[in-house]
Amino acid sequence: MRFIIALMKHETNTFSPVPTPLESFGNRGPYFGHDALEAFRGTNTPMSAFIDLAVKEGAEIVTPVAAEAWPSGLVHSDAYQRITDAICEAVKEGCDALFLDLHGAMVTETTDDGEGTLLERIRRISPKLPIAVTLDLHANLTRRMVDNCSIITGYKTYPHVDMYAAGAKAADILIRALKGKHKPIMAWDNRPMLPHTLRMGTEEPPMRDLVALANQAEASDVLAATVFGGFPLADIHDAGLSAVVVADDNQNRAEKICRNLLDKAWELRSAFIYDAEPLAKSIARAKQFTDRPILLIDHADNCASGGTQDTMAVVKEVMRHGLENVAVGAIRDPEAVDQLIQAGVGNRVTIPLGGKMDMPSIGLIGEPLQVTGIIRVISDGQFIPQGPMYTGVEQNMGRTVVLDTGGIQIVIIERGHEPFDLGIFRSVGIEPTMKRYLLLKSRLHYRAGFLPIAKHVVECNGVGVTGSDYSQFRFQKVRRPIYPLDVDAGS
Repeated sequence: MRFIIALMKHETNTFSPVPTPLESFGNRGPYFGHDALEAFRGTNTPMSAFIDLAVKEGAEIVTPVAAEAWPSGLVHSDAYQRITDAICEAVKEGCDALFLDLHGAMVTETTDDGEGTLLERIRRISPKLPIAVTLDLHANLTRRMVDNCSIITGYKTYPHVDMYAAGAKAADILIRALKGKHKPIMAWDNRPMLPHTLRMGTEEPPMRDLVALANQAEASDVLAATVFGGFPLADIHDAGLSAVVVADDNQNRAEKICRNLLDKAWELRSAFIYDAEPLAKSIARAKQFTDRPILLIDHADNCASGGTQDTMAVVKEVMRHGLENVAVGAIRDPEAVDQLIQAGVGNRVTIPLGGKMDMPSIGLIGEPLQVTGIIRVISDGQFIPQGPMYTGVEQNMGRTVVLDTGGIQIVIIERGHEPFDLGIFRSVGIEPTMKRYLLLKSRLHYRAGFLPIAKHVVECNGVGVTGSDYSQFRFQKVRRPIYPLDVDAGS
């Protein structure tokens, strides 16, 4: 058999000013051909699971492309064309099955449904091709996606530490179907609700309850069941919570379980709303803790949801309160990195840090913060995660500098990178367990690497395009009415 395995991932924040050209994907651009295979073989990703099962089956493996970028604004049309052309050209050459590691919330300059548009194009090339797809928990599932593939599975953890398992499930179902052991059918639907991302953590309600129901269904009734929290900052018609169920030749059963999952989600809709406390109150509260480390979570400016990763409100408040022994991970500021590298290690400098990007979608102008410190480290910004998320996948923060202000060590990077692994600090010589405070530009993925070492977690409501206050965003395309934008949605 000949299997095609490809990866195309981007969670698009349509309110983000961060551009998404082709070079945003991959470590230094997308991986093509054999490089794609080698980059993801042996990693905790769906693509790695697809590769392993293909090897087990003795199949010929074709990997046209592996392209993943940190969340940002609309994907540039030429980037989308280059990535999707690579996949479609491989399909045109013929294969027995296609395995796709996708995100499910890609919006481009030419389509609001990047994954659905790709799958529809593939179906036109090969109408009967068996296609297995694995999606992120934050996928905005669409009719076009479901109608143009054979099987969909999704992550059941946030932070996403089960990516390999989700891919293995999809691949196993499809391979069994190829052998005539299954006849998979799918049922899907959604509910008019935009859950807050900060309420989608799968270790606590309400998302934990929905995952438990899906797991119960898989244990007794169906081949796969997934609830997708959705990505609410993609202003497209189908954004929001949805579910998909894969059953073995039993459409009625699949539809019933899908409906039960969504009815439960609707019942829990108020629990998906996140209420933030004022920033000054959060920092003052953090100051009262005595043991270390204490995590300060700057969730409104998380690059893994499309944030600029350069807003300085939380850092400024930390300085105002006089917090000491702090490490900041990380501020994206290529201009500052360039200045500091020119100055050199050991030199004392004063620079305007961060605040380089305006955020017109929410009416904010970038505000740099004047900081003075000594340059301690200059690095290439590369490391390989040792924790449970993206294990083994090479990371590239771009050129990286550590600026030491005395009380605060600030990691400053060229390329956006969410701190989900301790390597973001250890790769530049900072031992996170020795810091009293770790200020992280994250929402929930920090839990994968940092929660095991944390004594306390304090969520800090700074500024940025990944905030949970929907009133600051102008939603124009999402279906209406929808909860909580419209409190009477679904009534």
